[in-house]
Amino acid sequence: FALFYAAMGIPIAMWADRANRVLIIALCIIVWSVMTALCGVASGFIWLLVFRVGVAVGEAGCTPPANSLITDYYPPKSRAGALGIYSMGVTLGGVLAQLFGGTIAGIKGADFGNWIGSLGLGGLFGNLDWSTVEGWRIAFVVVGAPGVLIAIILMFTIKEPPRGYSDPPSAKGNGKAPFFDAFREFSAKPTFWWLSLGAALVAFVGYGLISFQAPFLQRVHGIDVRDAAVLYGAPLAAVAALGTFLGGYISEKLAGRFSTISAWLPGVGLLIAVPAYVGAFFAPTIEIAFGLWIIAGTMHYAYLSSQYMVGTAIVSPQSRATTIAVLLLIVSLIGNGIGPLFVGAMSDFFMGQEIGKAGLSAFADAFNPRLCGTDPAALGAEGPELCRAYANGLRHSMAATVLFFIVAAFCYFMASRSFMRDRYNPDSPAADMNS
Repeated sequence: FALFYAAMGIPIAMWADRANRVLIIALCIIVWSVMTALCGVASGFIWLLVFRVGVAVGEAGCTPPANSLITDYYPPKSRAGALGIYSMGVTLGGVLAQLFGGTIAGIKGADFGNWIGSLGLGGLFGNLDWSTVEGWRIAFVVVGAPGVLIAIILMFTIKEPPRGYSDPPSAKGNGKAPFFDAFREFSAKPTFWWLSLGAALVAFVGYGLISFQAPFLQRVHGIDVRDAAVLYGAPLAAVAALGTFLGGYISEKLAGRFSTISAWLPGVGLLIAVPAYVGAFFAPTIEIAFGLWIIAGTMHYAYLSSQYMVGTAIVSPQSRATTIAVLLLIVSLIGNGIGPLFVGAMSDFFMGQEIGKAGLSAFADAFNPRLCGTDPAALGAEGPELCRAYANGLRHSMAATVLFFIVAAFCYFMASRSFMRDRYNPDSPAADMNS
């Protein structure tokens, strides 16, 4: 998924830099939604893989043209806030997933079939035996289908603005930059590379943490799966949305006093997030851990709107979608592709260290971690120590992963040093060459 999401973003962004972005976004939402729904009717692994690739292609085509569109609708002084609101979509989606994902997946096929019948739509499905339909299949269809309606509404309510519509009059917004011209434009800007590395490291940590958030709550604090999602996962996703909004809002309000705030504010947030996260992972109670996690999450996600604000600010209007696509390619390959694997591998490593210290290496091969949450007595006298090592391994792994935020913060501070020099200036000779 991560590979196709990253790779397909570039050709679609190149298309968006030369064509109607509203239409492209709508078409991509339709592909995304239909492919999501089709995952629910996949007859085997191969078809599920094909449909998941389709989801990746549709999703990849939304963010780059959306960023380009937003920057044309909003003048520079208002873009940080607008991009912050747009970026909240990801985290608010996480709230809905935590609250309703499990509930929808838990629906029984027979009950869903009866509900469909009560709406008078049973005939559309022929003689389908709903009792044989698993809940996860229903979840894919229920989540995917509404997107088609959203795409149609978007197509008829949003107009395609001219390139550079909200930029200074001297900006030549109607030009169409070939990919290599766009690449030459952003690749010559040190800000782009510092921004890309910083955002990739944040994604590396973020995807790693979110993948193991529920297992952490289960192993360390004994929280069951449902409560981990509803009582903790959903609020923490809402906190991430708040942090995303605040990052854009603060950048917009203080841009008059601090011209480079969009570039360095994420670095400040990340440095605050590090001790808060580490404190949360080693907190003795769930209440303290949750409180510190709220602080950490708010500071962590302040970066999200800035990555788009800075990325679009350093290139001409006709290169913005392509620039964001390349940024997301770097972020996706490092973040989606490596982050969760790193946390898992480090958890196993630290667990092995804990087991060795306790002198229980002889029992490690026969250790079944699943019994820690269901039947610890079945593990014998060594069970408590083994389960403690299992939990502490993940504690140390997540804490070690968060330290990459320090490097990411350095990247953002470096980006802020070159931001004003690299910022797109429509009156410069270089801008004329790229138009």
